[in-house]
Amino acid sequence: MQAEIKLGAPARPAMSQARRYEAYQGYLLVAPILLLFAGLVVYPFFNAIWLSMTDKIIGTKGQFVGLQNYAYLLRWPDFERMFFNTWTIAIVGVAVKFVVGMSSALLLNQPFRGRMIARGLFMLPWALPTFVATLTWRWLYDYQNGVFSTILLRLGLIDERISFLGNPKLALWSIIVLVVWKGFPFYTISYLAGMQGIPNEQYEAAEVDGANPWQKFRFITLPSLRHVILITCLLSLIWTSNTFEMVYLLTGGGPSNRTQVFTVMAYKLGVVNARIGEAAAVPMMFFPLLLGLIVIVSRYMLKEEA
Repeated sequence: MQAEIKLGAPARPAMSQARRYEAYQGYLLVAPILLLFAGLVVYPFFNAIWLSMTDKIIGTKGQFVGLQNYAYLLRWPDFERMFFNTWTIAIVGVAVKFVVGMSSALLLNQPFRGRMIARGLFMLPWALPTFVATLTWRWLYDYQNGVFSTILLRLGLIDERISFLGNPKLALWSIIVLVVWKGFPFYTISYLAGMQGIPNEQYEAAEVDGANPWQKFRFITLPSLRHVILITCLLSLIWTSNTFEMVYLLTGGGPSNRTQVFTVMAYKLGVVNARIGEAAAVPMMFFPLLLGLIVIVSRYMLKEEA
């Protein structure tokens, strides 16, 4: 017995050395990804925080000013309107996209002739480049030659052309319509993929029990898609709140800053006026809100899994 113990004793250091070697190999394999992540995410993020606390202007080094840029933005005359517009577009846009996306997913999940063609057509708004889509809708909204005003005039619903983008009461809602049209296919394809994974036996059992279509949707479809719904709404809320191209190309923040959002404001401060420090402070003010949403949804999903 003693001889066997002595012979087996040197095996532990050899084993631990082999595991350390494998761990080093693992670190080496992961190192390029970590360096790429640090270079593309970590450094720009902390650099943006630093810039937001300086008075940097393009061509100058800039000096540390602490929270002066944030105080300056809070005193901005249109800051409340910018905050309201940003979250109105995001929240209303996400809510409408959810309804339209879920409805279209339910429709495309039904068996009918030409279903595959219809699925492809529903994806066109999402596949179309944002720049092209926005310019197309700008033409549709145009006051002089816009398609919408022309159709309404010929139907006799209006007496004169409507300035969709020049009217302070209509401009923001015109942007929301474009945001919904451009983004709802993401919801459609996500919910449709989730519906494909729901077993048909659940619907058949519910039908035997006398459930109507609304009850099957409420008690089977929605609970089965709850994680997909949370993820799509969270991602869409982040993307929609960062909308720039559609707002800038349609209205540029006008008329009279009625459609001003924080992305357009950051662009005007940083690119147009070359005030990098103040421009960096604008998105940093919205970051805690988005981070809070991510934490809340993540904790909810982890709790559901537990």
